[in-house]
Amino acid sequence: MLANLSLRLRVFLFFCLIALGGALILGASLWAGLSRALTTTPQNGFVLAGILSIFGLTALTAGVWLLFDENVAKPIERLSAGMRARAHAGVAVEVDARAARYLGDLGPAASAVTEALAQNAMSTAQRVAAETERLAQERERLTALLTEIPVAMMLINSAGQIVLYDGQAAEVLSTLGMPRLNAPLTDYFDAGSLDRARGRVNRSGKEARCVLTSRDGAQSFDARMKPMDAGGYLLIVDAAHTDIPPDAARPLVYDFALLTARPGEIGDETPLCDLTYTVFDTETTGLLPHKDEIVQLGALRVLGGRIVPGETIDQLVDPGRPIPPSATRVHHVTDAMVAGKPDIAEAGRRFHSFAQGSVIVAHNAPFDMAFLRRHRARMGVEWHNPVLDTVLLSAVLFGASETHTLDALCQRLGVTIPERLRHTAMGDAQATAEVLIHMLPMLQARGLTTLGAVLAETRRHGRLLEDLN
Repeated sequence: MLANLSLRLRVFLFFCLIALGGALILGASLWAGLSRALTTTPQNGFVLAGILSIFGLTALTAGVWLLFDENVAKPIERLSAGMRARAHAGVAVEVDARAARYLGDLGPAASAVTEALAQNAMSTAQRVAAETERLAQERERLTALLTEIPVAMMLINSAGQIVLYDGQAAEVLSTLGMPRLNAPLTDYFDAGSLDRARGRVNRSGKEARCVLTSRDGAQSFDARMKPMDAGGYLLIVDAAHTDIPPDAARPLVYDFALLTARPGEIGDETPLCDLTYTVFDTETTGLLPHKDEIVQLGALRVLGGRIVPGETIDQLVDPGRPIPPSATRVHHVTDAMVAGKPDIAEAGRRFHSFAQGSVIVAHNAPFDMAFLRRHRARMGVEWHNPVLDTVLLSAVLFGASETHTLDALCQRLGVTIPERLRHTAMGDAQATAEVLIHMLPMLQARGLTTLGAVLAETRRHGRLLEDLN
């Protein structure tokens, strides 16, 4: 019966409850005060009536608020969060009929809106899928063609950042560091040799041959630099000496939006859409960052609202101590698996290089970052990257009263974690990255469009960390 009442009538009944309850409490308090006044003094009667009224009205207010919060406020918050997920993140969520059962026609109206959005999105997705398939076929042909050419090709924007690299270029870059889109070319090659080559190209306006040296001066590469009409240049490196297996995957990795990327350091005013995100997760010997150790680290990069293919780390780490059986039962990493693997100093330096120039993201980030920061002296690095925590992002978007575990977030945002990958570093990092991709447009739709705005908002929810996960 109550579920059939309209939202307007339901709110009216809350006020009626306050009025009726308040009248009963005042009446009972006055009766008790009068009884006390008749047996003692009028002053005692008035004091007792006042005390009983204050406590009674406070209890009534708290009770009505709890009812209102549980049956109206929280369901509206869940409903709005679900609709935002559908509208801004493209998540196919259904309206929770049970949560909205006391909201009158609001639940069915929200369901109708989401259904209409789903139908429009489906028709749009079909058109996009057809065009995407055509582009994918063209990309495969281009990749196959480039594979047969024994040169490494990279497209560099006017700020000196990598916009595109092919499989051969990835092989070359991997000898100098971790291949990364949007990374400055000076992370791999000596700045002086690059400046000399660019100087010749700028003076002649034509393609120029050059010799590039690695940052440490240990390697040199014959190369050609060709200027592009839109700014930047095409860098072609002789990759004939690289050892690429015939059956190796040779993806063409690119993001042409980087051609117009704005150079500069990451700051509070940097728009979310301009940031590069390094999403990572760790598996450990236990839950105490001050004494336990990392046994596995998984990481990937998110750029332009998508996961960059091929730019990943999936690394087992030798903790230098036996892995407790209780930990192995969770993440399935054994002592035999980590024997001979890099220690945290080497694995940490590799991850530090991988995360350069990006925002680090993790689920319950303080836990994972505590392990890395504890060993920063052994790694010889400092962790200055901004850090975002998807636990706190969830609290910002879905409210503090919701559950913010990774499983709950994946269910809420339509992200699937294969059971075999759950509680592996790479599997959880992949899930966290997909969750982040859904969250970014939702944050921007709420007016949180810059890194500083998001960090300020998440700090307000920092107290949640002690109680979550």
